[in-house]
Amino acid sequence: MNPFDYMQWGADWAWGVPLIALNVVIHVFCLALFTAKIENVLDGLKSHRHFVPVFALVVGIAVIFVTGLHIVEGAVWAAAYRIIGAIADNKSAMLYSLSALTTYGHANIFLDSKWQMMGALEALNGMLLFGLTTAFLFAMIQRVWPAANRYSRRR
Repeated sequence: MNPFDYMQWGADWAWGVPLIALNVVIHVFCLALFTAKIENVLDGLKSHRHFVPVFALVVGIAVIFVTGLHIVEGAVWAAAYRIIGAIADNKSAMLYSLSALTTYGHANIFLDSKWQMMGALEALNGMLLFGLTTAFLFAMIQRVWPAANRYSRRR
C-alpha cells in the first residue's frame, strides 16, 4: 500500500482535517469564554475583604473545565467514527477516540482498515488541543497568582 496514494487516504483527510479545524475552533472559543468569565470574577473579588483561596479555586475549576472540553471534543470524533462506520458501537468509539486524542493508544479497539489514518489525525488534533490547554492554564496561573497574592495581603 502506497501511503501517498490519494485514493487510499483521501476520505480520512476529508473527514479528519475539518474535524481538527472544528475542534480547534470549539476549543479556542470555549477557552476565550472561560477566560472572560474568570476576568469578571477576579475583577469582582477586588471589593471583597475575605480571602478565599482564589488561586486553587480558579485553577481547579479551570482544570475541570478543560477536562470536560476535551471529553466533548473526543465525543465529536467518536460521533464521526460512528457516522462513517469505522467503529461498531458508541462505547468503543468514545474509548478509541479518547485513547487517540490523548495519544494513550492502549485500548484494544481498532478503526476499520480504510479509516486508520483518521486515528493518526485525531492524535495530531489531540497534541494541538493539549498544547492550547497547556498555554491556557499557564496564562491562567500567571493571571490568577498575582491577583490571589494581592487579595491575601489585604486580609
